[in-house]
Amino acid sequence: MRLGLAGGIIVVLALIAVILGYSSMFTVYQTQQALLVRLGQPIGKPITEPGLHFKMPLIDSVIYIDKRILDLETSSSSSSSSSSASRHGQELIASDQKQLVVDAFARYRIHDALRFFQTLGTLTAANTQLEILLTSALRRVVGEATLTHVVRDDRAALMARVRDQLDHEAQAYGITVIDVRIKHADLPDQNSQAVYDRMKTERQREAAEYRAQGSQKAQEIRSKADRDVTVLIADATSKSEQLRGEGDGERNRIFADAFGRDADFFAFYRSMQAYESGLKHGDTRMLLRSDSEFFRYFVDPSGKTPGGTARPPAPPR
Repeated sequence: MRLGLAGGIIVVLALIAVILGYSSMFTVYQTQQALLVRLGQPIGKPITEPGLHFKMPLIDSVIYIDKRILDLETSSSSSSSSSSASRHGQELIASDQKQLVVDAFARYRIHDALRFFQTLGTLTAANTQLEILLTSALRRVVGEATLTHVVRDDRAALMARVRDQLDHEAQAYGITVIDVRIKHADLPDQNSQAVYDRMKTERQREAAEYRAQGSQKAQEIRSKADRDVTVLIADATSKSEQLRGEGDGERNRIFADAFGRDADFFAFYRSMQAYESGLKHGDTRMLLRSDSEFFRYFVDPSGKTPGGTARPPAPPR
C-alpha cells in the first residue's frame, strides 16, 4: 500500500516536473524578437537571437514582436466618388491653395522591442499611431509645396522629407521608418472635370493655332511656287524669243546670201513656196488678174514681166 502511494507521488512529481520544464522553454523564430514579462513587468533585454530559450515557469510570460519590415496603409479619411471610380486618400491643401487627394504608405521596422511594448504594445496600436503621424507629416510637407512639385517635379524630395519627419517622431516608440511613398496624388473629383475641360480647351486652341500656322505656311509655299512658275515661264519665254530672233536673223542671213548668189533661182524658189502655201486643194479662192505678179511664172516660166526682166521677189520675212 505504501509502495503504491509512493509510486503515485513519484508519478505526480514527475508530471509536474515535465510541465514546469516544458513551460520554462520557448522558441524564438527568425522573424521574431521576444520580450520576457514577469508579473506584468518586462525584464531583461529583448531576445533577438532565434533558437530555444528559457524562462521562469508560471511567473514569466513571453511577448513576441515581429522584426520584419512592416507595411502601413493609410485609411481614407475622406473620399469622393464618381460614376466610374472612387478615390481614397487624405485631402490635403498645397501651398498654392490647390486641394489634393493623396494616398500614401510607409514601411517600418521595430528596432526597440522594449520601448515599443512600453509605449504602444500591439501592432494595431502602432499602425493607428503611425497613421496619425504620417498624415500630420504629409500635411506639413505638402502644405509647403505647390501642386506641380507634389505631382511632378519634387515628389522624391518631398517623400524623403516626410520619411525623415515620420522617422524622427517614431523613434519615441522604438520604430524606425524605412520608406514613405505616395501611391497617387490627384485633384478631387469636383475639380478634375474643370481641369479636364480647361485642358481640352487649351488643346483645341493650340490645335487651331497650329492649323492657322499650317494654312499660312501652305499659302506662302503656294505663293512662292506660283511666283517661281511665273519667273520660269517669263525666263523661258524670253529665252525662246531670243532664240527665235536669232533663228530669224540666221534665216534672213541665209536668204540674203542665197539671193545674192542667184537672184532668179531664189525668186523662183520663193514663188514655188508661195504657190504651195496659197494654192491648197479645195481650200483656195482667189480673184486676181491673169497678168498679176503672183502668176508671172504661169505666164512665163522664166518669171519675166512684160518689160522683159524678172522682178525680184518680195524681201524675205
